[in-house]
Amino acid sequence: MSFLEYNVKYTPSGWRKILYLNWPLIVLVLAVAGVGFLMLTSVAGGRVDRWAEPQMQRFAMGFVLMVIVAMVPIWFWRNMSALAFAGSLVLLLLVEVVGTVGMGAQRWIDLGFMRLQPSELTKITLVMVLAAYYDWLDVARKSRPLFVLIPLCIIAVPVALTLRQPDLGTALLLLIGGSAVMFVAGVHWAYFAAVVAAGIGAVVAVFTTRGTPWQLLKDYQYRRIDTFLDPSNDPLGAGYHITQSQIALGSGGWTGRGFMEGTQSRLNFLPEKHTDFIFTTLAEEFGFVGAASLLTLYLLILVFCIAIAMASRDRYAALLVMGIAVAFFLYFAINMAMVMGLAPVVGVPLPLVSYGGSAMLVLMVAFGLVQSAHVHRPR
Repeated sequence: MSFLEYNVKYTPSGWRKILYLNWPLIVLVLAVAGVGFLMLTSVAGGRVDRWAEPQMQRFAMGFVLMVIVAMVPIWFWRNMSALAFAGSLVLLLLVEVVGTVGMGAQRWIDLGFMRLQPSELTKITLVMVLAAYYDWLDVARKSRPLFVLIPLCIIAVPVALTLRQPDLGTALLLLIGGSAVMFVAGVHWAYFAAVVAAGIGAVVAVFTTRGTPWQLLKDYQYRRIDTFLDPSNDPLGAGYHITQSQIALGSGGWTGRGFMEGTQSRLNFLPEKHTDFIFTTLAEEFGFVGAASLLTLYLLILVFCIAIAMASRDRYAALLVMGIAVAFFLYFAINMAMVMGLAPVVGVPLPLVSYGGSAMLVLMVAFGLVQSAHVHRPR
């Protein structure tokens, strides 16, 4: 019996697939989303209608999308990978033409009922197309220069388009996420050593070209780097975000000030309190215990995703789920490091907690792909 015949015969069909969903993973996702609803209510001063209610509606829509995606066989998503990636590139190009501007960047397409950020969608479609590529590629060729150059070009295109918006944070996530898929696929370590060396050279070039007509980053991005290195140099200007964030984190102590009792967020000292810096509100109101509890939920989601990938006998499914797991890890790890002053402020939202439509919907679709790999694995 061939693998395809085995897969068709021993995987569930119809509505029986609902029973085969990874329900512990769904419970964890619901728990994290519930934390988000609670914190969005808090930062709005107890008003549910301001941020929490729209977030609940988006989550409900995302949950339906997750189930729909999970019901579709994983081989269908393999066949759609290239088309999905091409579609996300078209949307990135459309941002250049019809994109809306916010906070000095042109990253969104206004759909009327919501603003779509194509770079968020690209995080998942990039993983999909790279997983499909390495599923197609003969294992013996994965480290040959020509077959390494192809995925590098695939990664470079969305990274370049995202940098033009400009969106350094998302560009870095795309670069690291794509490289992670290549690493998991078994590409030789020497290529990654070369990339690290090139990265060090790029950092040197960034600082060397500052103040010249051909500087590599925008002025505000350089200010973010200065803030990261020493926030106290400009506590009321460029260092304001990190300074207030660290005050909120420290004032929470072990158990926090209590729900809706955080002074930094209630008195509007904390910037972007409902998006990028919502984790600091959680830490101030629920302390170390609350912050560690959320981190535990995130790590459990990560463990379940990795377990699904390791249990998969399909190469595409395994690579896809591992790529999504890495992308999810980067989401919460970079956001937490950012608000604690351990990484530059690059505008990465806290997954399922920060207010936002595109990130929420795309992440739920990604979990749908994880569930599809789980539901349709051979039994």
